[in-house]
Amino acid sequence: MAVQYRLYQNNNSKSNQYRKWYGRAVMIDTVDTNKLAEQIEANCTVKRADVLAVISELVVVMKQALQDSKRVKLDGFGTFKLGLTTGPSDTAKEFSVAQNVKDVHVLFQPELRIDKNGKRTRTFLDGCKVTALPKNDADDGDEQTEITE
Repeated sequence: MAVQYRLYQNNNSKSNQYRKWYGRAVMIDTVDTNKLAEQIEANCTVKRADVLAVISELVVVMKQALQDSKRVKLDGFGTFKLGLTTGPSDTAKEFSVAQNVKDVHVLFQPELRIDKNGKRTRTFLDGCKVTALPKNDADDGDEQTEITE
């Protein structure tokens, strides 16, 4: 198991990193709730239907807590909270939700573990390995995706 990457070239002529190459993580599949429930069922004594019921209700109660301006901490997993993107107003009195709030978004911070030597490791990254995405018959070796932002 490893995180796979593909190379990308920066072709933004305005960038000081013009024509430089970068690696970008590639996701090769999606694991949905049903698949997770099957895997959890295989690893413990809880039935798939029970796992699905708990996950479904977790989404509902997390939404309620987040929209009530609360952080949601899942021990061993991480913390969720809502964030805002706002535009400026000249005075505090002129600030309004309708005029200044541009976006509401979810922020996630994976749990951080610190070992006895002080090394910090985020949940999901412990033991993570990185490899190049294997080439396939459709790859001609010359074609790379470009960054043109």
